[in-house]
Amino acid sequence: MPRKYFMYILPMLLFGINVSAQTVTLDYYFNHEVHKVNGKPERFHYLWNERANPGFYIWGEIFRQHGAKLDTLDQAPTMQNLAKSDIYIIVDPDSKKENQNPNYITKEHVKQIAAWVKKGGVLVLMANDSANVELPHFNDLAQQFGFHFNNDMQNHVTDDNHFEDGAIVPVNNPVFKTAKKLFLKDVCGISSTGKSVIPVLTAGSGVPIAVYTKYGKGTVFAVGDPWLYNEYVNGRLPAGFDNDKAANDLTAWLLQQTRKKL
Repeated sequence: MPRKYFMYILPMLLFGINVSAQTVTLDYYFNHEVHKVNGKPERFHYLWNERANPGFYIWGEIFRQHGAKLDTLDQAPTMQNLAKSDIYIIVDPDSKKENQNPNYITKEHVKQIAAWVKKGGVLVLMANDSANVELPHFNDLAQQFGFHFNNDMQNHVTDDNHFEDGAIVPVNNPVFKTAKKLFLKDVCGISSTGKSVIPVLTAGSGVPIAVYTKYGKGTVFAVGDPWLYNEYVNGRLPAGFDNDKAANDLTAWLLQQTRKKL
């Protein structure tokens, strides 16, 4: 077996994860950006099948290598259409800057998603710096679970000569167990409003930028940036940064949280 595949399979052996039936669903409803290619409208930004820098193709392949199945949801989330999903990922909800008719998160969406998590679903919320994400409605969902995305920017990196400004070194981390040095730039901070919210990653300023919490039988993981899109897990980063390992660590941890375990 090639070594690169073994590194993805090993966590399954260690954690005893039953991945055969796990489905990872990526939201295509709240994030629905379109641009024109050869004069025709085409979806882009944070898609499973998108191999360009802004896509999630590499992260999707890591989920596949762990044995999980990928799915998408281009409709408003409900208990019914989330029923077959083990993990539901919402990334960078649209503002009017990105979509003339954005689908904002409503109270009914919050109710449906929260009920799904409470029964055992694993929810992943990935924001962005405040200039590039619709935070007010996204925070209606976040606050349901005891935290809030801040209207700020942490770990600002001006150019490729300042990668170290985005460096984070996790120590004895409950999620990132093999990655020794991560790169997260231009991330919004996260404030906790609930006692059960656990910081996972902290910016250089000391502000949390990734957290998780339990909610009923389920789990919510949040980070202030889309972060694991292709550009930052494809080997472009300087030597010493472990975003590829971080993607694998997070994948293994999320799958471990799902309700389908051995």
